Amino acid sequence: MIRAVIFDIGNVLIEWQPERFYDRAIGEDRRRAMFETVDLHGMNDKVDTGAPFKETIYQTAEDYPEWRREIQMWHDHWIELAAPVYGHSVKLLRALRAKDVPVFALTNFGIGSFDYAESIYRFLGEFDRRYVSGHMGVIKPDPRIYEMVEQDCGLAPDSLLFADDRPANIEAAEARGWNAHLFTSPAGWAQCLVSHKLLTEDEARP
Repeated sequence: MIRAVIFDIGNVLIEWQPERFYDRAIGEDRRRAMFETVDLHGMNDKVDTGAPFKETIYQTAEDYPEWRREIQMWHDHWIELAAPVYGHSVKLLRALRAKDVPVFALTNFGIGSFDYAESIYRFLGEFDRRYVSGHMGVIKPDPRIYEMVEQDCGLAPDSLLFADDRPANIEAAEARGWNAHLFTSPAGWAQCLVSHKLLTEDEARP
């Protein structure tokens, strides 16, 4: 029996495709050159593990002065990178809570960047429990982060249902005995929730 539903945030509730922002901002060719030169996702992983949001990004910008302005945009235009919201996914979150199904977040997210996101996306405050990697000091798919969730919530692994867009994160959850859904669209996630009898077809509609 499922006793709690766990949402990833990036690419489950909010689109997280920084490349799309940079394609618009500086053009695809220049974006490709920058991403080949600078490990921007590695930089972001540092933030997600708890490193300071602005300082980490701005230090990386100083390390690559030829890309300084563009790298600083990762911070200065961050909310444009983390957009748009998947409205159907937010509706599913709220439909579960309306039925008194506990809903948690488990997300690779920095401390400062999450605070910023929550100031814009108020639904991020609606979870019953929030597991944010920046505060935990570990990121998915490290098995430790899943163990920390289990220890905190006190629920058996096989009573948890987790949605994430990355196969490695899903595999790590399943290895601990969690039920897991590889998120590719809100519609697919809706059907998963229906199949577990957590929502009806009507409740799961967009």
